[in-house]
Amino acid sequence: MGGATVEGMIKADYFDNNNIIVSDPSEVVLKKFSEQGIRTMTDNAQAAKEADVVMVVVKPWLVEQVLKGIAPALTAEKILIVIAAGVPSAKIQEWIGINMPLFLCIPNIAIAQLASMTFLVECGAVSQRHTEAVKAIFDAMGNTLFTDEAHLAAGTTLASCGIAYAMRYVRAASEGGVELGFKADQAKEIVMQTMLGAVKLLEASGLHPEAAIDLVTTPGGLTIKGLNEMEHAGFTSAVIRGLKAGAK
Repeated sequence: MGGATVEGMIKADYFDNNNIIVSDPSEVVLKKFSEQGIRTMTDNAQAAKEADVVMVVVKPWLVEQVLKGIAPALTAEKILIVIAAGVPSAKIQEWIGINMPLFLCIPNIAIAQLASMTFLVECGAVSQRHTEAVKAIFDAMGNTLFTDEAHLAAGTTLASCGIAYAMRYVRAASEGGVELGFKADQAKEIVMQTMLGAVKLLEASGLHPEAAIDLVTTPGGLTIKGLNEMEHAGFTSAVIRGLKAGAK
């Protein structure tokens, strides 16, 4: 997720590459970004010291170690953004030992293509100025929604895990397309464009999905037969159950 976020920053017009610092222990990662004009280093504390906005984007089990390592470099004038699922703000504040502007953040990997659905939670000493600054960062790389900490897990499964669920549908529909006679690449292209069209129709019309479905289902037609067969197999129930399992 850290790499995807930096890729999004590089692509977005909002950011100046000269103002981005990437700290990572991997020389492969650092080489990739340094070749794109990003300043890189392996010293997390030094990066945090120089930054006005500090993003910690690591696996959840590494958050404590990283935060304690950069804590001496954090001040109340900086903004801290933690991107890691399931790490409570109370623990973060305990680890950093300072009352400072803190945001919990969950984007998805489409942030690399400026198409993330990102959830933000305000914690700590946050002002309107801080909120606007952080929102602007993530609005430049997709859509942003502020929520509370209690709903962050639900947002994670709906959008962060959800992008994998959407890809599983693309895979399944593409395999069905091959069975119907298309080549694999053709089937995937057809399914992706169809999904893109569905999203654009909903965005443009504001219709509820079921109302949009009604526009393409005719009595006794192929569409309603296909939909009913999917429902007989538990399509809607399976999606809802998957989302709920991901939120546990």
